Amino acid sequence: MLTTSELTIRILLTIAVGFIISFAATPIVKAFAQKVGAMDVPGEARRIHDHPIPRMGGLAIFLGFLLSVLLFVDIDRQLQGILLGCVIIVATGAVDDVISLNAWIKLAFQILAASVAVLHGVKIEILANPAVWSATEYLTLGVFSIPITIIWIVGITNSVNLIDGLDGLAVGVSAISSLTMLVIALMVSDSSVAIVLAALVGACIGFMPYNLNPAKIFMGDTGSLLLGYVLATMSILGLFKFYAVVSFAVPFLAIAVPLFDTVFAFFRRLLKGQSPMHPDRGHFHHRLIDMGLNQKQAVAVLYSISGILGLAAVVITTSGEIKALILILGFCLCAFLWAFVYGKLHKTGTEENTSSITKSGTEISPDSKAAPDAAPDAATQEISDNAGCLEDKNETH
Repeated sequence: MLTTSELTIRILLTIAVGFIISFAATPIVKAFAQKVGAMDVPGEARRIHDHPIPRMGGLAIFLGFLLSVLLFVDIDRQLQGILLGCVIIVATGAVDDVISLNAWIKLAFQILAASVAVLHGVKIEILANPAVWSATEYLTLGVFSIPITIIWIVGITNSVNLIDGLDGLAVGVSAISSLTMLVIALMVSDSSVAIVLAALVGACIGFMPYNLNPAKIFMGDTGSLLLGYVLATMSILGLFKFYAVVSFAVPFLAIAVPLFDTVFAFFRRLLKGQSPMHPDRGHFHHRLIDMGLNQKQAVAVLYSISGILGLAAVVITTSGEIKALILILGFCLCAFLWAFVYGKLHKTGTEENTSSITKSGTEISPDSKAAPDAAPDAATQEISDNAGCLEDKNETH
């Protein structure tokens, strides 16, 4: 049993080693990705970048995470299963980054990785009852334990993949979620889970300098699927397992941004008569960009939301649901006011710019006296073209 000071030192060392390995490995992985043709080439309206960028950066995150865990964590049977699942997930993502696997094939390998973890004892068996008015405090899943666990792991694995649409978004949100679960693991005295999450935090931070806007490399499915898989499995060991201490809401708050974005995407596509796997421009980050934010601003907003909800998860664990609810409601009010004010300002600014461009076009055109309507039409076309360019650059990995 580690003392508090020993545990603190080990966590800091784990973060440092994960950071150093991930940071040092990323340029090597970038060169490797270019060599094998793992390049993200823009071509769809939902993509943001406008030139080919290497992907498969998740290999660097995996190396930082894996080596840190092997150095600082005592590997038990459950963690063995998780690490084996990580290998399956990373291999699947790496192949997909090179040759673009069919979605159903990727799903099959995700289910395989989840099943490996389940066979090694990583299962959601008991939940805190979300119905607080009920006399039953806990729900025993019984025969539903295995399917619910697999659905949870596969769902969260894909949720991180779906939010990987702006430079630095998925890796930053994953780092915040990992840090949230790390703090809660320390509160419930689960040092092994805390150290594993510290390894993930360090590996994510080490990759971020290369992935923040403007990104030099994308993590690709190699990284996004890995981060989702580790967050899903560690939430089972570090949060669901402590059902007597940790509220039912905590796991959902810790990974709220990718989780709720995925849920909304699923039902949005079904309501449109589309396949749930059909890509679209309806994700949170797309909506922020459509409001007029640039990439850095949109990412900062989603970091803030993730951080506030992570803080709420910690507050629930320490002070109860009421204080956490007050925190979330206060944040929602501030977010609503910000969105309202920003939307008004952006609309006003756009109208002023349009008016200015139209007037400028009228004055500059040599034929403006003879054909006064020609310049405004040209200016309108220029605005339309610019808007098209913005929409064409829409998604990174």
